[in-house]
Amino acid sequence: MKPAKKSDKSATLNKSKLRIIGGEWRSRTLPIPKVEGLRPTPNRVRETLFNWISVWIPGAHCGDLFCGSGALGLEALSRGAASCLFVDNSRVVTQQMQDNLATLKSTAGTVITKNAAELVKIPPSRPLDILFLDPPFRKDWLTKLIPFLDDQWLAPRALVYIEMEKEANLPTLPSHWTLKKEKIAGQLCYRLFEINRSSETLS
Repeated sequence: MKPAKKSDKSATLNKSKLRIIGGEWRSRTLPIPKVEGLRPTPNRVRETLFNWISVWIPGAHCGDLFCGSGALGLEALSRGAASCLFVDNSRVVTQQMQDNLATLKSTAGTVITKNAAELVKIPPSRPLDILFLDPPFRKDWLTKLIPFLDDQWLAPRALVYIEMEKEANLPTLPSHWTLKKEKIAGQLCYRLFEINRSSETLS
């Protein structure tokens, strides 16, 4: 057996906790791997976001394409979302997501280890009603993703949440993306968009 790489061992052993703040699993705490670049959405930001989208959560099909701690997707499932797709390119992260879903006895989450920019080039099994995008900072992920998301991944009236560093500029968005909410918290800027597109325009 090969010895574990130092970085993998460190990521596995040094774990912090995620606390779910609402819904069925309210106050449950779950381990999250301490890996480079992983930034769980702060509790205050998460609470604000889910106040914004609370009426759309029950029964929604969600996606968390840079899931990291899983804070956003797990919060959605706790509050009644029908399903959530958790995506991350770190096997340490996705293994922990699998373990946390098992701990919660939830079968509503699907976990995929893959680069999000590659995944979105593949048509999904169903369009998403709510999409959470909290990509690593300063990597220009949104420019790579949005053209593919808009083409096939989003339901006609989907909601898209984007969290990014406040000094960064958004890439050019399609004209039918309407900004519904926007707020700054410390070094973060977070926004909620609604897709205003009729089903007849989908191909």
